Amino acid sequence: MRVINLKDKQLASEHVATEIVKLIISKPNTVLGLATGGTMTELYQYLVELINANNLDLNDVVTFNLDEYVGLSPEDKQSYHEYMQQRLFKYNDSWNDNNIHIPSGVGPDLEVEAYNYEQKIEQCGPIDLQLLGIGENGHIGFNEPGTSFNSRTRVVNLTPSTIHANSVNFDNVDDVPVQAVSMGLSSIMGAKHIVLLAFGAKKIDAVKRLLQGDVATDLPASILHQHPNVDIYVDDVIFNKLKEDNEV
Repeated sequence: MRVINLKDKQLASEHVATEIVKLIISKPNTVLGLATGGTMTELYQYLVELINANNLDLNDVVTFNLDEYVGLSPEDKQSYHEYMQQRLFKYNDSWNDNNIHIPSGVGPDLEVEAYNYEQKIEQCGPIDLQLLGIGENGHIGFNEPGTSFNSRTRVVNLTPSTIHANSVNFDNVDDVPVQAVSMGLSSIMGAKHIVLLAFGAKKIDAVKRLLQGDVATDLPASILHQHPNVDIYVDDVIFNKLKEDNEV
């Protein structure tokens, strides 16, 4: 597990976007694990710019998103389908819709949907590069504290802290879905390379707990200690605090 300080969100986002483009150039059928949320917005902005600057053909690139809210249709402005469309996919016509995978949050049997999603990951994988953010309570994807390390894609209940944190994207907290479909911790760990991004004061405690090395289900991200190829990109705010506390 490597901790890399790239000074600020902008520089880290530019760097990771560059690494993704290099990966696609070297392997046109790259399988990407994608994440959403505020942490990823600038990364996708730079990724779009670099994809278009290099005139990349994305037809064979396969993507799997980590999660989707239960109850939100793909067209809902707060859905992660729409998040990805507005921030990445709509800017290049060579994305192949058949290779873009985002869990469904609607349907008669979401457990079946989740199972089929996991089977598709098995069929197309392994994921070459998995992007992750980290929640203030240490969740990755929507794998909340207490999640089994053996978990696969499934319907999950969101904790009050996660609902509160995500309410910034909704008109009020009561509009935030209380469930999601999420790739599991075991699903995430199947990736060849995991890149976790964390910026700002709100993420300091989660990153500190992660780096302290205790592997336990009450901190879902701690499972990453068991993966051989993890890069954690942070900013000065987090890195300076880690240095102050002798964590790096």
